[in-house]
Amino acid sequence: MRPIIQLLLAGGTLLFSACGGAARADKAEAGESSRIEASSQTAVTTTESGKVAGYVQSGLYIFKGVPYARAERFMPPQAPEKWEGIRSCRAFGPTCPQAVRGGWQSDEHSFAFDWDDGHPGEDCLRVNIWTPALADGAKRPVMVWLHGGGYAAGSGQELPSYDGANLARKGDVVVVTLNHRLNVLGFLDLSDCGEEYASSGNAGLLDLVAALQWVNRNIEAFGGDPSNVTIFGQSGGGGKVSTLMATPSAAGLFHKAIVQSGSMLRTMESKYSRRIGAEVLRQLGLTPAEAGKLKSIPYEQLLAAGEKAIASVKAEAEKEGISTFIFGWAPTVDGIVLPAQPFDPQAPEQSRDIPMMVGTTIHEFTMSTYVPYFRTITEEQAVEYLKTRYGDRTDEFVAAMGKAYPGYQPKDLVDIDVVFRPGAVEQARLKAAQQGAPVYMYLFGWESPVMDGMLRSTHCMEIPFVFDNTARHASMTGGGTEAQALADKMSSAWLNFARTGNPNVDSLPAWEAYTPQSGATMYFDNECRVLHNHDKELLEVVRSFPTRGF
Repeated sequence: MRPIIQLLLAGGTLLFSACGGAARADKAEAGESSRIEASSQTAVTTTESGKVAGYVQSGLYIFKGVPYARAERFMPPQAPEKWEGIRSCRAFGPTCPQAVRGGWQSDEHSFAFDWDDGHPGEDCLRVNIWTPALADGAKRPVMVWLHGGGYAAGSGQELPSYDGANLARKGDVVVVTLNHRLNVLGFLDLSDCGEEYASSGNAGLLDLVAALQWVNRNIEAFGGDPSNVTIFGQSGGGGKVSTLMATPSAAGLFHKAIVQSGSMLRTMESKYSRRIGAEVLRQLGLTPAEAGKLKSIPYEQLLAAGEKAIASVKAEAEKEGISTFIFGWAPTVDGIVLPAQPFDPQAPEQSRDIPMMVGTTIHEFTMSTYVPYFRTITEEQAVEYLKTRYGDRTDEFVAAMGKAYPGYQPKDLVDIDVVFRPGAVEQARLKAAQQGAPVYMYLFGWESPVMDGMLRSTHCMEIPFVFDNTARHASMTGGGTEAQALADKMSSAWLNFARTGNPNVDSLPAWEAYTPQSGATMYFDNECRVLHNHDKELLEVVRSFPTRGF
C-alpha cells in the first residue's frame, strides 16, 4: 500500500478606452461570435506606462500580457518601464519558469485539465483583462483571479476555465488574471545575505501586491472600479488570498475575498526559509557574501539546487515536529512583508471588514481519480486502508462518515476530502469570531461524468462553474445542460458577492452567513441545498490526526 500512498502524495504536491475617451464594443451579431476586431483604432486605452492595444471579440474588450511591474531576481518589483506609441497586448505574456508539469505524464489527466503552460520567461509580471467597456465611468466590480499551483507552478492562463470572457460578459464586471514570480524566483529567502535581500523570501508575494496596486491605479481605464475589487483564487491561489489578507502593504487594495480549496492558515517560518536559502548557497558552492552570483546562474541549475535544499531542510523540520502540507516555496513570516501567520491564532485584524467566501470540493485530491485500485474498492478493503491512518479510531471515523454522508459508496471512505475542508472550516470559524464582515461557506459536490466518472468532484472541478466555462472546459465537466445549469447558479453567486459582498441569488436557497453554531454551508450540486454542521463529528475525528498548513 505504501507505493499507492506515495503516488497520491506526489500527485497532490504537483498539483486567475481609446485615447481617454469612452468606448464600448457593439454586441456581436448572431453567427459572428468568433469575429475579432484588432487594429490601432480598436480596443486602445491608456495606462500609466503608456497606451495598450487589445482586441474585441463578441462584444468584449480583451487585453493580454500587460506589464504591471518589472523586477530583478530576488528584488522587490518596480514600476514597469514606460513606452512610446501603442503597445500590442493581444497575446499572453511569459509564464514564470517552473518545473515540468508532472500531470503531462498521464493521458487521462492531460485530457481533462487541458493545460496551457505557455512560454516561460523571467519577465513574467503581466496581467490579462476581460472587460465589457473602456473608460466609460461605469465603475464595474473588478474580480482579480489568483492561480493555483501552490507557490511553485501555474499561471493566469493554465486552464481553459480561467478565461474571463463569460464571467465579464454575464456580470458586467472586469476580470483580471495574472502571472507572478514562483518557486525559487519568488520565494528564496536570502535575508541572511545582506539588507538588499531582506524581502527576497516574499518577492512573489510582493508581486501580487504590485499587481493589485496596478489595478488600483489603472483599472478605470478598463471600465473598472478600483474601490470594488474582489480577489479570488483556488488551491495555491486560495492560499495567496488568505496571505494577502494579512499583508499590510495590500491593505485597502481589495474589498472582498474568496478562498477556493486553499485555506492557508499558516505559512513558512523564517527560520526554515532562511535555512533553505543557506542550503541553496551551499549546494552551489557559494558563500553568503557571494549571493549576488545567484542572479546569473541558469534557472534550471538554480531550481535544482532549491529543490534539493527544500528536501534537506524539510527532513530537519520533520525531526523537529513540523508536519505540513506545503513546505518550501511559500511566503515567509519575515516581520517585514508578512508580520504574522495569516490565520493563526486569529483572523487578520486588517481584514476585519472584508467579506469572505470559503469552500472546498467534496473530494479534492481524490484517491480513486489518481489510483485506479480505489475505484472498485470494497468497504472491507477501504476500512483496512483507513486503519493505517486512524488506527483504533477507524470504526469511529466510518460511523461519522455515515452520519455526514448517508448512503456513501465504499470508495467515499477514501475519496471524501478530510485535508482541505478542516482548514476551510477553521478559517471560517476564525473569520466569524471577529464579528466583522460576514463569511459564507460552501461545499462543491457535483461529480463529472467524464471518463466514466473517474474525476468525481476532484481538485479544480468547481473552477469552470465559477467562471461560467463548463462548455469551454468540457473535457473536465463534460459540458451539457446539467453542468450549465449549475454554472449559471454558481457564477451568479460569485458575481453578486463581488458586487455586494453577499452571494445570495434567486436561483439558490437562502444562504446564511457561517457561524460555528449553525455551520451553514451551501452544497453545490444539481440540487443545491444548505447543510448545517453536517460533518461536525467527522471533522472532530479527523482533527485528532492533524496536518498543519493547508
